[in-house]
Amino acid sequence: MAIGIDGKLWINHKREKTSKPIRIPLLPQALEIMENYKTKPNKESKQVFPKISSQKLNSYLKEIADVCKIRKNLTFHIGRHIFATTVTLSNGMLIETVSKLLGHSRISTTQIYAKVIERKVSDDMRKLKEKLIS
Repeated sequence: MAIGIDGKLWINHKREKTSKPIRIPLLPQALEIMENYKTKPNKESKQVFPKISSQKLNSYLKEIADVCKIRKNLTFHIGRHIFATTVTLSNGMLIETVSKLLGHSRISTTQIYAKVIERKVSDDMRKLKEKLIS
């Protein structure tokens, strides 16, 4: 972690797939979760969280889904999709920013996520209409 351009904590990381560096500002909820792990440091490295396999991660997600009575088969990929659509794009984040956060080298890859958000289109048109009327 390092201090970012905004004076707040950011994660510095290299993407596993491409080895490209990425810097991500941390939301308060993420900082809160990270604080819980500070009491259990990973002795093998300076990582905050223990490294786990994709299979184990998906197993944990299945447990969470069961506890929350979610009938969908949760996976890491679905988590990325929810982050891209529900968390970022639906809350007005620019697609260019989402693309960078997801590590996409082409905006067209991120646009696939954006296609599922008709509500966002509707909201944006409503805001435009309000601006044009006033």
